[in-house]
Amino acid sequence: MAAGLSTALTPKPFRFIQSSYLLPKHTSSPTLFPLNLCPRWTILRARPRLCVAVCVIMEDKKQSGTSSSTQVEISPENLPDTNNAVDSQISPRVAEKLARKRSERFTYLVAAVMSSFGITSMAVMAVYYRFYWQMEGGEVPLSEMFGTFALSVGAAVGMEFWARWAHKALWHASLWNMHESHHRPREGPFELNDVFAIVNAVPAIALLSYGFFHKGLVPGLCFGGGLGITVFGMAYMFVHDGLVHKRFPVGPIANVPYFRKVAAAHSLHHSDKFEGVPYGLFLGPKELEEVGGLEELEKEINRRAKSYKNS
Repeated sequence: MAAGLSTALTPKPFRFIQSSYLLPKHTSSPTLFPLNLCPRWTILRARPRLCVAVCVIMEDKKQSGTSSSTQVEISPENLPDTNNAVDSQISPRVAEKLARKRSERFTYLVAAVMSSFGITSMAVMAVYYRFYWQMEGGEVPLSEMFGTFALSVGAAVGMEFWARWAHKALWHASLWNMHESHHRPREGPFELNDVFAIVNAVPAIALLSYGFFHKGLVPGLCFGGGLGITVFGMAYMFVHDGLVHKRFPVGPIANVPYFRKVAAAHSLHHSDKFEGVPYGLFLGPKELEEVGGLEELEKEINRRAKSYKNS
């Protein structure tokens, strides 16, 4: 139903007031009717008054010919010509922006897939051939194998603490000019902050190369250290770049509850609600717990869950 209001100002008309029956004055002229039966009418002019009349107009949309469903289904082509000029200005910009975003995501996705598959295959082949060559003489170097795998796990865990320290002491300090690109809207598939990934890859490649081409416990430890840095770098790329900043789709990783908590914690780092905390990634929820940010973390988890369902 639709309602409308209208007002009108109208003056009061003349009023005719009937007086009471009056007795006639004494007169000698005869009359046809007794004067005491004849009413007198007095014309009084009323004071000019303004009256406001309010009219409520009710309209039934069932009878108006256009229902709400038909109004929603109206396409832009059926709009009046006055809106076509606006649509012609907005639609191309929106389409261009969406196309650019898709191109950026696809470009980074190709780079992420190629790097992850390439690094993974190279790491697997390096591990296989290294221990294959070590066992050519018939002896199994248990100490070297144990040291390699132990240091690979230790290096992966240690990289979290290194990344936390470097993030706070270097990236948000002397290297802010490079890291600032990560805290601003990105234009293009890459940003200047990606240089840090290449910097961290240099020692990993050096350790892997030395451990691959040499035998012994020390080369085995170097090989394990380079392998751990590589594993951490791949996990960081998928969780940080893919899940948190949505630079490429990550598939089932987004359904892991702890990874959702990690993503929410890193989002709070970008909001500066706790002076930059957390600076780490995988232990970010623990950092927020130390500064009393669990309530904000839960709110951010719920917000990201709703956003993920609506997307």
